[in-house]
Amino acid sequence: MERKTEIRSRVLAIRGGLDEETRRRAQILLTERILGHQWFYRSEILLGFASYGSEIDTYEILGEALKAGKKVYLPKVLAKAQGEPEMVFLRIHSLQELCPGYKGIPEPPEQAPEYRYAAEEAERTLMLMPGVAFDGYRNRIGYGKGFYDRYLADKPALWVRTIAVGFRCQMLDGELPHEEEDIRPYQVICI
Repeated sequence: MERKTEIRSRVLAIRGGLDEETRRRAQILLTERILGHQWFYRSEILLGFASYGSEIDTYEILGEALKAGKKVYLPKVLAKAQGEPEMVFLRIHSLQELCPGYKGIPEPPEQAPEYRYAAEEAERTLMLMPGVAFDGYRNRIGYGKGFYDRYLADKPALWVRTIAVGFRCQMLDGELPHEEEDIRPYQVICI
């Protein structure tokens, strides 16, 4: 577990040091890749995320999905009386609806409609996943709370429509440490 913490710290420092030109170029290339991807084209539902901090910018992808008439849902972390907070996906109709939520991350308002998983809709759904580090085996190190692993645990039909996205510096050589309960994204696109 400590090794994940070390990797997380190292990659976040590198990602945080990327210059604006590198960020902008990567954002443009990622947007082109996702908007041109058959899963995006065929999807009716996008489970995305609003980029935060030094993450690769996803706002143009979200905006284009909304313009195309897709149902766009973004994560919101809800506190629970007992145990770990849980992540749900809530629908947005505009990026202007987002406001700072868990750890300052832009989230939909709490009263927004929640995404209801249905296995038969999974092939018309695309999920974009953030992360800190990835490897060639599709292992992913997130931010350490396990939100995506817990969310996807009982939704196996969604697993084959997940794409983790990031900068090239986030793709590491070798195999990242991982646990049995970690759910690998079906594709990783690091630009």
